[in-house]
Amino acid sequence: MPAGRLDSRGSTMAGSRPPKAALLVAQRVMRDVVRKGMQPGDLLPPERVMLETYETGRGTLREALRLLEFQGVIALKPGPGGGPILLNPAPSHLASTLQLLMQLNHATYRSIVEVRTAMEPMTSQLAAQRITDEALGEVRLTVDQMRDYLDDRDAFLDSNKRFHDVIAWSSGNVLFSYIVDSLLDILDGTVIGIDYPRHRRVAILKAHEEIYAALAVRDPQASLERMREHIEAYATYAQRKFPEVLDQVITWDRQPG
Repeated sequence: MPAGRLDSRGSTMAGSRPPKAALLVAQRVMRDVVRKGMQPGDLLPPERVMLETYETGRGTLREALRLLEFQGVIALKPGPGGGPILLNPAPSHLASTLQLLMQLNHATYRSIVEVRTAMEPMTSQLAAQRITDEALGEVRLTVDQMRDYLDDRDAFLDSNKRFHDVIAWSSGNVLFSYIVDSLLDILDGTVIGIDYPRHRRVAILKAHEEIYAALAVRDPQASLERMREHIEAYATYAQRKFPEVLDQVITWDRQPG
């Protein structure tokens, strides 16, 4: 196999290379962030302190910080008193990486529908057990907004996405939350060509009302079943009306918002 080609596991065949110095520094920075209990909004130590702490050169440190910035972990705050500031990475960073990997492997939008069908009922089931009163209020608000925005497609779909986001993050499982949130970013139906006419929006609203009712009484099984019915209905609708869209290969140039 030619050098640099990917094997069946996605690894290069050029042999195992040691990590770059900048990556090692970036990993040490993140270990210290976690160890110190730093929170989003906190400033990392000044450059001179990090140069001494990590015993590295300025070029390597700056490359390490650029790696963290690219991952959405930090932002570089300019001006006096500025420097690297810790962020809570948005799901769009994971979505972008997934898009790139899926494009390289010729994956279609159908794969996202299949993953959502498998995952979202589980997140709904977990959310029924773990959702806070505040988050439940957010879910209710999105349902109310969808009812109010029934004739405003874009506003309706914004509230629809928020509904699924809140439930995913209420599952108490951060991995589920990031994956579901990122998939919702990638599979923006209006961008790739899936339409939602009024009768479909009415059906979505009814499904959301039923899911909310199950969450409100903290019923895990009903929450799972109502979400499964909802996602399966979406998959059936998309397959019947827009099969050519589902068969499109996901591309990295359609960046999540």
